[in-house]
Amino acid sequence: MTLIKSISGIRGTIGGKPGNGLSPLDIVKFTSAYGSWLLEQTTVLAPGQKTKVVIGRDARLSGEMVNNIVCGTLIGLGIHVVDLGLSTTPTVEIAVTELNAQGGIILTASHNPKQWNALKLLNHKGEFINDNEGKYILELAENEQFNYAEVNQLGIYEQRADLLQIHIDKVLKLPYVDVDAIAKANFSVAVDAVNSSGGIVIPMLLEALGVQKIHKIHCEPTGQFAHNPEPLPEHLKDLSTAVLKTKSHVGISVDPDVDRLALVCEDGEMFGEEYTLVAVSDAVLKHHHGGNTVSNLSSTRALRDVTEKMGGTYSASAVGEVNVVNMMKSTNAIIGGEGNGGVILPELHYGRDALVGIAIFLTHLAKFGKSASMLRKSYPNYYISKNKIELTPEIDVDKVLISIKDKYAKQPVNTVDGVKIEFNKEWVHLRKSNTEPIIRIYSESESVSTADALARKIITDIKEIIKN
Repeated sequence: MTLIKSISGIRGTIGGKPGNGLSPLDIVKFTSAYGSWLLEQTTVLAPGQKTKVVIGRDARLSGEMVNNIVCGTLIGLGIHVVDLGLSTTPTVEIAVTELNAQGGIILTASHNPKQWNALKLLNHKGEFINDNEGKYILELAENEQFNYAEVNQLGIYEQRADLLQIHIDKVLKLPYVDVDAIAKANFSVAVDAVNSSGGIVIPMLLEALGVQKIHKIHCEPTGQFAHNPEPLPEHLKDLSTAVLKTKSHVGISVDPDVDRLALVCEDGEMFGEEYTLVAVSDAVLKHHHGGNTVSNLSSTRALRDVTEKMGGTYSASAVGEVNVVNMMKSTNAIIGGEGNGGVILPELHYGRDALVGIAIFLTHLAKFGKSASMLRKSYPNYYISKNKIELTPEIDVDKVLISIKDKYAKQPVNTVDGVKIEFNKEWVHLRKSNTEPIIRIYSESESVSTADALARKIITDIKEIIKN
């Protein structure tokens, strides 16, 4: 059993003893800490107002159980709970500001397998809490500094079933979304929603976009994930087969909480998870005739190429959605995200949103007038190789990274998050694990063999450093 307490929330496997897995006691403890922080925030941000928090969940098997505990705990603190039921991460983020709430909790373990669940915590802007806020909440939980409400001050419970539609309506109003163009293209679309919330909302969105031929696989929100829920090529064979069988123009895959988007071309080949953001950004950049973009240090260089071609400035942040959002704000980026299929459009909200990605991509594809595979070929072609090296516990990982940085000091080096070294259009990014003596090594080049060779070279360097 596993329980991971971090500044972004709490996640773990369901079952086991308190402290070893995500048990009911752990859920109560952490929810109480977050709720107590929200009550403090309300006195500063909205004095005199009743504290309100939005709750939404994906369809995983433990969702209803966790939801009941979270909602009951918050009510016990005197908080007004708005329960969206089966929902998506971006929908909850939008709902926080839409409903003028002080915070939100998304009950999802994202791409983790079905035995996992988690509490993802939002602030009053509908954005993930920052490091300082997360540390403070962890401290409250550790010290159990809670003060529950008396009977006449208990919170109230409210259910809302309309936020998915509100979310879709907001997407349709974006200037980058052309429903008429999508309808005229007469797209046939296959959808794999891994038997979670996407099985509800993605067909709703497609119908609203004028798509009449929707072929659904794994779209029953039972929580019985039909395959590993992370939308990687090796997990999307069913979708690839469905695209070919139904002669669809494109295949759409989302993770359980619908903040990541992966696409399959009409020939059954992957569009490329890294290239979801590239294609959507291309559409937005063309609309604005340029603009700034952001992705993280481990994402493809293709976004930089597309951005600079349009006269904009590309910036790379540390890995993590909070870091991407912070850099987007500081650089006034018109779009950004992560190479894992996460698209962030500030005009709607500062959070990864597969619905936004789908709507803009289909508009882009319709106006492109050719196949998805041809659209993919129109972008700079790069390959990322993902590797890792396991070290013995006595090895000082930080010293190893410093030695690598020093070895390649003549190259452009970025140390914002680990060590990233650039070699013209190629790069390698080294990041240490926070929980294990592991260095993850990501490398990118215009060929698979070169990307792999670059990673092997760095691994050899690390072994030499350790030996000496």
